[in-house]
Formats: sequence, structure tokens, C-alpha cells
Amino acid sequence: MGVNLGLPISGVDRFIAVPPSAAWELLVDPAAWPQWGPSVRSAALLDGATELGLGSRGEVRTAVGVTLPFVITEFDPGRRWSWKVAGVPATGHQVTAAPGGCRVRFEVPWWATAYLPVCSAALGRIDTLLR
Repeated sequence: MGVNLGLPISGVDRFIAVPPSAAWELLVDPAAWPQWGPSVRSAALLDGATELGLGSRGEVRTAVGVTLPFVITEFDPGRRWSWKVAGVPATGHQVTAAPGGCRVRFEVPWWATAYLPVCSAALGRIDTLLR
């Protein structure tokens, strides 16, 4: 079902003056995650997968050096994906078209609202990378 599992969610979003497809491509490229994700040092898909999709599995190395497994739990191509990291629901990532660009949104479960400043920093990095 995705990140909210029927529970309240919190989120942050940002308008970015690029086509939605440009933002989406950055969000679904695990090799790019360290460029915009302050908490990600590296990420890779497992089992020979080359594209992110529903059920994709991989590993993410955190900024503190811990490597954790992940699985994509929700995937709506071009629009939204969510994941579990180490079995725990994590961020949802969404792109929607907007006049002159797109809106990129990150969502977190209600109990992870302390992570929203990290998500906000990631949105700023995404904006910078795409312009």
C-alpha cells in the first residue's frame, strides 16, 4: 500500500521549474540518490535489476556508514514510489505536473516527522541538480 499504511502522514514539497519527467528520472535512479539525499551515501539495486519498480530490492548505505536492505512497496510510474528500509516504512516520493514545471513531494509516516528537515534539504538539492 505504500508509506502511509492507512496511518496519518506528513510531508514537504517544492515547486521545481523542470518537466516532471526530469524530476522523476532523478528520483528513480539509485546511483543519483547520494547526490540529493543527505542521509544516503550510496544505493544499488540487487538481483541484476537495472530499473526501480514495484518489488525492487536493493541496499542503501546511510551517511553514518550502515548498509540497510530496501524494497519498493509502491510504484506508479512517473508519479510516485514508496519503500521500506530494513523492513520499516520510509519515505514516499511523488512528482506531479504543475504550470511551468512540477511539484516534488516527500512523505513520511507520522512517527517520523523529525525526518522532514532532511526531506526538505533533499528537495533543495534536487532543485539545484535539475536546474
